[in-house]
Amino acid sequence: MGQKIHPFGFRLGVIKNWRSRWVAPFEKYPEYIIQDEKIRKLVNAHYGHAGISSVEIERLGNKMRVIIWTAKPGMIIGRQGSEIEKLREEVTKLLKNEYEVRIAIYEVKNPEVDAQIVSDSIARQIEHRVSYKRAMKQAIMRAVRAGAQGIKLAVSGRLGGAEIARREWFVQGKLPLSTLKSDVDYGYSIAVTKYGTIGVKSWIYKGDVEDTTELLPPRGIDPAERRPGKHANA
Repeated sequence: MGQKIHPFGFRLGVIKNWRSRWVAPFEKYPEYIIQDEKIRKLVNAHYGHAGISSVEIERLGNKMRVIIWTAKPGMIIGRQGSEIEKLREEVTKLLKNEYEVRIAIYEVKNPEVDAQIVSDSIARQIEHRVSYKRAMKQAIMRAVRAGAQGIKLAVSGRLGGAEIARREWFVQGKLPLSTLKSDVDYGYSIAVTKYGTIGVKSWIYKGDVEDTTELLPPRGIDPAERRPGKHANA
Protein backbone atom coordinates (compact mmCIF):
# COMPACT_ATOMS: atom_id res chain seq x y z
CA MET A 1 0.00 0.00 0.00
CA GLY A 2 2.76 2.43 0.94
CA GLN A 3 4.30 2.04 -2.52
CA LYS A 4 1.12 3.03 -4.39
CA ILE A 5 -0.22 6.06 -2.53
CA HIS A 6 0.91 9.61 -1.72
CA PRO A 7 3.00 9.41 1.49
CA PHE A 8 1.31 12.52 2.91
CA GLY A 9 -2.26 11.46 2.14
CA PHE A 10 -1.55 7.96 3.51
CA ARG A 11 -0.76 9.48 6.94
CA LEU A 12 -3.53 12.09 7.09
CA GLY A 13 -5.28 12.01 10.43
CA VAL A 14 -2.55 9.85 11.96
CA ILE A 15 0.64 11.93 12.07
CA LYS A 16 -0.19 14.49 9.36
CA ASN A 17 -2.78 17.26 9.37
CA TRP A 18 -4.81 18.62 6.47
CA ARG A 19 -3.29 21.56 4.59
CA SER A 20 -6.73 23.02 3.91
CA ARG A 21 -8.80 23.29 7.08
CA TRP A 22 -12.40 24.41 6.69
CA VAL A 23 -15.98 23.14 6.65
CA ALA A 24 -18.27 23.96 3.73
CA PRO A 25 -21.69 23.00 2.37
CA PHE A 26 -21.69 20.59 -0.55
CA GLU A 27 -22.34 23.25 -3.23
CA LYS A 28 -19.41 25.42 -2.00
CA TYR A 29 -16.88 22.60 -1.77
CA PRO A 30 -15.61 22.69 -5.42
CA GLU A 31 -15.32 26.48 -5.31
CA TYR A 32 -13.22 26.40 -2.13
CA ILE A 33 -10.90 23.73 -3.52
CA ILE A 34 -10.29 25.80 -6.67
CA GLN A 35 -9.64 28.92 -4.58
CA ASP A 36 -7.12 27.08 -2.41
CA GLU A 37 -5.28 25.81 -5.48
CA LYS A 38 -5.18 29.32 -7.00
CA ILE A 39 -3.74 30.74 -3.77
CA ARG A 40 -1.00 28.09 -3.68
CA LYS A 41 -0.12 28.73 -7.34
CA LEU A 42 0.00 32.47 -6.67
CA VAL A 43 2.38 32.06 -3.72
CA ASN A 44 4.66 29.67 -5.60
CA ALA A 45 4.69 31.84 -8.73
CA HIS A 46 5.77 34.94 -6.78
CA TYR A 47 7.99 33.41 -4.10
CA GLY A 48 9.11 30.02 -5.42
CA HIS A 49 12.73 31.22 -5.06
CA ALA A 50 12.20 31.62 -1.30
CA GLY A 51 12.08 27.87 -0.66
CA ILE A 52 8.34 27.29 -0.14
CA SER A 53 7.65 24.08 1.78
CA SER A 54 3.86 24.22 2.00
CA VAL A 55 0.91 26.62 1.99
CA GLU A 56 -1.84 25.90 4.51
CA ILE A 57 -5.26 27.56 4.39
CA GLU A 58 -7.76 27.99 7.20
CA ARG A 59 -11.28 29.45 6.83
CA LEU A 60 -13.78 30.54 9.47
CA GLY A 61 -16.77 32.47 8.21
CA ASN A 62 -15.51 35.40 6.14
CA LYS A 63 -11.99 35.16 7.61
CA MET A 64 -9.11 33.34 5.97
CA ARG A 65 -5.64 32.59 7.27
CA VAL A 66 -2.89 31.63 4.81
CA ILE A 67 0.08 29.95 6.51
CA ILE A 68 3.29 29.83 4.47
CA TRP A 69 6.20 27.62 5.53
CA THR A 70 9.42 28.82 3.91
CA ALA A 71 13.18 28.47 4.27
CA LYS A 72 13.67 32.23 3.68
CA PRO A 73 10.91 34.15 5.49
CA GLY A 74 12.68 37.50 4.99
CA MET A 75 12.17 37.31 1.22
CA ILE A 76 8.40 37.00 1.64
CA ILE A 77 8.04 39.50 4.50
CA GLY A 78 10.10 42.16 2.71
CA ARG A 79 11.41 45.42 4.12
CA GLN A 80 9.12 46.54 6.95
CA GLY A 81 6.52 44.00 5.81
CA SER A 82 6.03 45.50 2.35
CA GLU A 83 6.06 42.19 0.47
CA ILE A 84 3.71 40.41 2.84
CA GLU A 85 1.24 43.28 2.61
CA LYS A 86 1.43 43.17 -1.19
CA LEU A 87 0.76 39.42 -1.10
CA ARG A 88 -2.22 39.91 1.22
CA GLU A 89 -3.72 42.44 -1.21
CA GLU A 90 -3.25 40.07 -4.17
CA VAL A 91 -4.89 37.17 -2.34
CA THR A 92 -7.80 39.43 -1.29
CA LYS A 93 -8.23 40.57 -4.90
CA LEU A 94 -8.07 36.95 -6.12
CA LEU A 95 -10.92 36.09 -3.76
CA LYS A 96 -12.93 39.14 -4.97
CA ASN A 97 -12.79 40.78 -1.52
CA GLU A 98 -15.02 38.09 -0.05
CA TYR A 99 -12.62 37.33 2.81
CA GLU A 100 -10.67 39.16 5.44
CA VAL A 101 -7.25 37.66 4.65
CA ARG A 102 -4.42 37.25 7.11
CA ILE A 103 -0.96 35.97 6.07
CA ALA A 104 1.26 34.10 8.52
CA ILE A 105 4.90 33.29 7.66
CA TYR A 106 6.77 30.51 9.47
CA GLU A 107 10.38 29.50 9.02
CA VAL A 108 11.44 25.97 8.08
CA LYS A 109 14.33 25.54 10.47
CA ASN A 110 15.90 22.55 8.73
CA PRO A 111 15.31 22.91 4.96
CA GLU A 112 17.85 20.16 4.11
CA VAL A 113 15.32 17.54 5.31
CA ASP A 114 12.20 19.17 3.84
CA ALA A 115 11.25 17.07 0.81
CA GLN A 116 9.51 19.83 -1.16
CA ILE A 117 12.37 22.29 -0.71
CA VAL A 118 14.89 19.58 -1.67
CA SER A 119 13.03 18.63 -4.86
CA ASP A 120 12.58 22.32 -5.79
CA SER A 121 16.31 22.90 -5.30
CA ILE A 122 17.25 19.98 -7.53
CA ALA A 123 14.78 21.10 -10.22
CA ARG A 124 16.21 24.64 -10.24
CA GLN A 125 19.76 23.26 -10.53
CA ILE A 126 18.75 21.05 -13.47
CA GLU A 127 17.23 24.12 -15.16
CA HIS A 128 20.58 25.88 -14.75
CA ARG A 129 22.33 22.95 -16.49
CA VAL A 130 23.87 21.40 -13.39
CA SER A 131 24.32 17.63 -13.72
CA TYR A 132 21.31 15.88 -12.21
CA LYS A 133 23.56 13.24 -10.62
CA ARG A 134 25.67 15.87 -8.92
CA ALA A 135 22.61 17.78 -7.68
CA MET A 136 21.00 14.61 -6.29
CA LYS A 137 24.14 13.33 -4.57
CA GLN A 138 24.80 16.70 -2.94
CA ALA A 139 21.18 16.83 -1.71
CA ILE A 140 21.52 13.34 -0.20
CA MET A 141 24.74 14.29 1.58
CA ARG A 142 23.18 17.45 3.04
CA ALA A 143 20.04 15.61 4.17
CA VAL A 144 21.96 12.82 5.90
CA ARG A 145 24.23 15.38 7.55
CA ALA A 146 21.13 17.28 8.75
CA GLY A 147 19.70 14.19 10.46
CA ALA A 148 17.59 12.36 7.87
CA GLN A 149 17.41 8.61 8.57
CA GLY A 150 16.66 7.78 4.96
CA ILE A 151 16.21 9.54 1.61
CA LYS A 152 15.20 8.59 -1.91
CA LEU A 153 15.47 10.91 -4.90
CA ALA A 154 14.12 10.13 -8.36
CA VAL A 155 14.27 12.02 -11.66
CA SER A 156 12.48 11.15 -14.89
CA GLY A 157 12.51 12.60 -18.39
CA ARG A 158 15.09 13.27 -21.09
CA LEU A 159 17.99 13.28 -18.64
CA GLY A 160 21.04 15.05 -19.99
CA GLY A 161 19.19 15.73 -23.27
CA ALA A 162 18.96 12.01 -24.14
CA GLU A 163 16.76 10.92 -27.04
CA ILE A 164 14.81 8.45 -24.91
CA ALA A 165 13.24 9.48 -21.61
CA ARG A 166 14.20 7.34 -18.62
CA ARG A 167 13.99 7.27 -14.83
CA GLU A 168 16.87 7.18 -12.37
CA TRP A 169 16.94 7.24 -8.59
CA PHE A 170 19.30 7.19 -5.62
CA VAL A 171 18.48 5.75 -2.19
CA GLN A 172 20.34 6.02 1.10
CA GLY A 173 19.25 4.76 4.51
CA LYS A 174 15.85 3.23 5.26
CA LEU A 175 12.44 4.33 3.99
CA PRO A 176 9.47 2.57 5.71
CA LEU A 177 6.68 3.74 3.38
CA SER A 178 4.02 1.41 4.81
CA THR A 179 4.49 2.32 8.49
CA LEU A 180 1.96 4.98 9.48
CA LYS A 181 3.93 6.35 12.42
CA SER A 182 7.01 6.85 10.24
CA ASP A 183 7.41 10.54 9.37
CA VAL A 184 8.05 10.28 5.62
CA ASP A 185 8.03 13.64 3.85
CA TYR A 186 7.34 13.81 0.11
CA GLY A 187 8.00 16.47 -2.50
CA TYR A 188 7.50 16.81 -6.25
CA SER A 189 8.83 19.45 -8.64
CA ILE A 190 9.15 19.96 -12.39
CA ALA A 191 12.27 21.29 -14.09
CA VAL A 192 11.60 22.99 -17.43
CA THR A 193 14.55 22.54 -19.81
CA LYS A 194 15.00 23.07 -23.54
CA TYR A 195 14.77 19.27 -24.01
CA GLY A 196 11.43 19.07 -22.20
CA THR A 197 10.26 18.74 -18.61
CA ILE A 198 12.02 16.63 -15.99
CA GLY A 199 10.12 15.43 -12.93
CA VAL A 200 11.89 15.40 -9.56
CA LYS A 201 10.52 13.41 -6.62
CA SER A 202 11.91 13.15 -3.10
CA TRP A 203 11.09 11.01 -0.08
CA ILE A 204 12.76 11.81 3.24
CA TYR A 205 12.37 9.69 6.37
CA LYS A 206 12.83 11.71 9.57
CA GLY A 207 12.13 9.00 12.14
CA ASP A 208 9.07 7.63 13.94
CA VAL A 209 6.52 9.95 15.56
CA GLU A 210 5.24 9.06 19.02
CA ASP A 211 3.72 12.43 19.99
CA THR A 212 1.51 13.70 17.14
CA THR A 213 0.89 17.10 18.79
CA GLU A 214 4.31 18.24 17.56
CA LEU A 215 3.09 18.02 13.95
CA LEU A 216 -0.11 20.02 14.46
CA PRO A 217 -0.16 23.53 12.95
CA PRO A 218 1.01 26.34 15.27
CA ARG A 219 -1.53 28.59 16.91
CA GLY A 220 -2.01 32.16 15.71
CA ILE A 221 0.76 34.55 16.69
CA ASP A 222 -0.28 37.91 18.10
CA PRO A 223 1.66 40.96 16.82
CA ALA A 224 3.03 41.48 20.34
CA GLU A 225 4.61 38.00 20.23
CA ARG A 226 6.29 38.53 16.86
CA ARG A 227 10.00 37.69 16.68
CA PRO A 228 11.97 38.87 13.62
CA GLY A 229 13.18 36.07 11.37
CA LYS A 230 10.93 33.43 12.93
CA HIS A 231 7.37 34.28 11.99
CA ALA A 232 5.27 37.22 10.95
CA ASN A 233 1.63 38.04 10.44
CA ALA A 234 -0.09 40.55 8.25
